[in-house]
Amino acid sequence: MLLIGNGKLLTRDPKTPFIENGAVLCEGSTVKEVGSTASLKERYKDAEWIDAKGGLIMPGLINAHSHIYSAFARGLSINGFNPSNFLEVLDGQWWKIDKQLDVEGSRYSAYQTYIDSIKNGVTTVFDHHASYGQTPGSLFAIDEVARELSIRTSLCYEVSDRNGEAQCNEAIRENADFIRHTQKQNDSMVKAMFGLHASFTLSNKTLELCQQENPGVGYHIHIAEGMADVYDALKAYGKRTVFRLHDMGILGEDTIAGHCIHVNDAEMELLKQTGTMVVNNPESNMGNAVGCSPVLQMFAKGILLGLGTDAYTHDMLESLKVALCIQRHNACLPNVGWNEVTSMLFKGNSQIATRQFGVELGVIRPGAAADIAVFDYKTYTPFSDQNADGHILFGLSGKQCTNTVCNGKILMKDRELVCCDEEKINAKTLEVTTKFWKNINS
Repeated sequence: MLLIGNGKLLTRDPKTPFIENGAVLCEGSTVKEVGSTASLKERYKDAEWIDAKGGLIMPGLINAHSHIYSAFARGLSINGFNPSNFLEVLDGQWWKIDKQLDVEGSRYSAYQTYIDSIKNGVTTVFDHHASYGQTPGSLFAIDEVARELSIRTSLCYEVSDRNGEAQCNEAIRENADFIRHTQKQNDSMVKAMFGLHASFTLSNKTLELCQQENPGVGYHIHIAEGMADVYDALKAYGKRTVFRLHDMGILGEDTIAGHCIHVNDAEMELLKQTGTMVVNNPESNMGNAVGCSPVLQMFAKGILLGLGTDAYTHDMLESLKVALCIQRHNACLPNVGWNEVTSMLFKGNSQIATRQFGVELGVIRPGAAADIAVFDYKTYTPFSDQNADGHILFGLSGKQCTNTVCNGKILMKDRELVCCDEEKINAKTLEVTTKFWKNINS
């Protein structure tokens, strides 16, 4: 058994939301008990002990939309790349990167993404992968890394027509093969979705083929991230993006729609009616200058909203802060967004992940998954469940994480990774990225 205590325990459980000097007892992969540190420590003297040292104990964070394939872009300068719109960003950077990425590159991109996530207290990552330099086996390589590091993840491969029919078909097969693999494994640590890029790079023929080859899971797709997605759907199909995807059978309770920036009221209603999950990625949206997602309106309609990073960062608390700022800036109102953005991260992501993995995530209570993060946070103002989100928004960052536990296993203890040899992995990654960068600019 594992006992984590001597900290402010924020459970996200309405029945016992906060214990001033609390502790959580983990047995195997689940939470067995929560209570005061003194009581649990007295009764479970033989349990392995993690001392929060007066910090904050909370559920492991969840990233509902990311891109492992973008890891090698850190610090990269691509010759001639000077984008003036979103399509140029995609074509000149991201599609250029994924065309060069092979299975080895995917593997080490996964190592770095997951390691950085663990360091930021993130225990669950929903990824949307593309490596058209070598598609077959790429999801399986990422799966191996996730299992090695013991982090929880949902994987899919980005199907697109942009590289021609042969590579599109390879992407479809990679999704289908990996989905069947995870269904056979039936493991709550690794799940699969069917990945689709976006409406404007997917023909009806391709979407129909995806439907035929899908072994029965939801889709993970970008929707109306840029106006090109809207224009293409209207021009080619005579309908807006959400309606086109609905007519092709893509929406539903098991589908994640990333971004949803340029959606109108009728499209929001359709997202709500179908139970489709929507994930906002505020920093990426600002960085790509594609607009501000109508989060406030979607929240009012009761759409299940989550928060992702689009790999712009792996610090979910950083994204939380930006999500609040962009909504207030866009609305020109300093009194909106608080409830919506905190609900996206702490409630929406919990519901999305629980729906996907089949175990209770994002909460600390008996029976829930033992996914826990501890942060070095010493308060100098009163702290309780009533104002915890204010402390998190304005006082906490991912880099303050000291201990990360996933599925009852310690991944990082006292800021030292125990799930892998980070120095060895970094050295090998540098070899891979040095070669990769040369190929990008050759």
